[in-house]
Amino acid sequence: MSWGTDLWDQFENLDKHSQWGIDFLERYAKFVKERLEIEQTYAKQLRSLVKKYCPKRPKDDEPRFTSCLSFYSILNELNDYAGQREVVAEEMGHKVYGELMRYSQDLKAERKHHLQEGRKAQQYLDQCWKHMDNSKKKFERECKEAEKSQLIYERLDNDINATKSEVEKAKSQLYLRQHMAEESKNEYAAQLQNFNSEQWKHFNVAIPQIFKNLQDMDERRTVKLGEMYRSFAEVERRVIPIISKCLEGMVTAAKNVNERRDSGIVVESFKSGFEPPGDFPFEDFSQNIQRTGSDGTIGTPKTEGGKPDPKHAVGRTKNKLWLFGKKPKAPTLEDLSHLPPEQRRKKLQQRIDELNKELQKEMDQRDALNKMKDVYEKNPQMGDPGSLQPKISETICNMEKLRSEIHKNESWLAEVEGKHGSRSERRSSADVNHHAPHGRESPEGSYTDDHSQEHRSPPQPDPHEFDDEFDDDDPLPAIGHCKALYSFDGSNEGTLVMKENEVLYVIEEDKGDGWTRVRKQGGEEGYVPTSYVEITLEKNSKAAPLLPHSRRNWKSVL
Repeated sequence: MSWGTDLWDQFENLDKHSQWGIDFLERYAKFVKERLEIEQTYAKQLRSLVKKYCPKRPKDDEPRFTSCLSFYSILNELNDYAGQREVVAEEMGHKVYGELMRYSQDLKAERKHHLQEGRKAQQYLDQCWKHMDNSKKKFERECKEAEKSQLIYERLDNDINATKSEVEKAKSQLYLRQHMAEESKNEYAAQLQNFNSEQWKHFNVAIPQIFKNLQDMDERRTVKLGEMYRSFAEVERRVIPIISKCLEGMVTAAKNVNERRDSGIVVESFKSGFEPPGDFPFEDFSQNIQRTGSDGTIGTPKTEGGKPDPKHAVGRTKNKLWLFGKKPKAPTLEDLSHLPPEQRRKKLQQRIDELNKELQKEMDQRDALNKMKDVYEKNPQMGDPGSLQPKISETICNMEKLRSEIHKNESWLAEVEGKHGSRSERRSSADVNHHAPHGRESPEGSYTDDHSQEHRSPPQPDPHEFDDEFDDDDPLPAIGHCKALYSFDGSNEGTLVMKENEVLYVIEEDKGDGWTRVRKQGGEEGYVPTSYVEITLEKNSKAAPLLPHSRRNWKSVL
């Protein structure tokens, strides 16, 4: 079916239909715009929701429970899901809405052009008809005038009273009118033939071509709408695999929830390392009452002076039973002694690990600066090597500070581990002998004896503890020598006193703990801080192996 042949007389209706088609296309474009705005709002609200429930926290406050980690994994997946909704909105805006609006403008311009051509053809046909109609009316007038002249001539010619001149005049007027009527007839015939020709061209050539162009335009609009419907669906289909992965990630996060692990984290987070309180002793206040020999009651052995044993005084311990009550707050100290032993050990170990990382960074920076300095020395045109010296000195100073901090924290850590070990030994001894403990732990994490033990001296280390390490039959061979950069007092047992610029033999390299084993000229051996000496190792020499038990003993002292 063709609009040009079947709808040759429906120009106005086709005008309205083509306008309706463009309006419908723009209506669908408006629908797509509102849809993508919904997607944008949805994605924005999802991101706000994720941000609300996943606030930024300090690194130390990050949750470790599997339920929390799974929830934050779900939030991350939801954030990715929101990103896919943004992709949908962006693709709809670019590939559907934008394309529809551009195509709509093109359709409007094309429709306007076709309709203008149709109107021009109609105007030209109307003009031809007007010319034909004017020539027809002129021919009609001229014929009437000729008939009137003929009647006048015939009346004068039959009138005997009419003069000859009047008859001749009427005759000449008749001839003139007949000639003019003939000319009008010829003109009318020519205009009629031209109009019929133009009318045939109009309805058989011009209008069918114009209507065919309008039909092609409308069909292309329909095809474009179908393509946009498909693109609209394809935008959704392309993100389905990624959305499915997001949902699979949520399911995986749900499967990762482990109640046993969470319970273990609770224990690890809040374990204080304190021992449970022991049994309260019976306090016999009837020791001064006279008893008869036949008294069947079981007496309690008397203490000297007839006074109760101060070790069992309730007043000494009742203020320390905060295990199920509100724990008193303690000030934050640098050595973390305000924390319970187990928590203090973990915090100190964490601090040591962080300091070691910072030290490694400084060492890497020092090495990089030294390499750059060597390059500058070999190629002066690249830079001044002296300009790097302040930065190198600053880096070395930072390294010394970090090593000092590491040594200090390792000392505190060794102290905590030593107390923890001695406490375990006391507890096992008490379990074997079936005696109640005579002391309690303070809230600050240190061990506090009862009144009777307040003046006892702390346990001394075994004087033969380092015999295996320093009293070997065969002295370890020297693998190099070192020069003391600073003085070291060697206050801890196992360390060696050295003076600045003193030359020592190196018998064991640093094993990563910041200490190097050296020997003096007189044969005295011990450990010194690696950062305090400048070491030169001999070629083809190997470090002496360190016995595990000797290093463990040294660690316990530190």
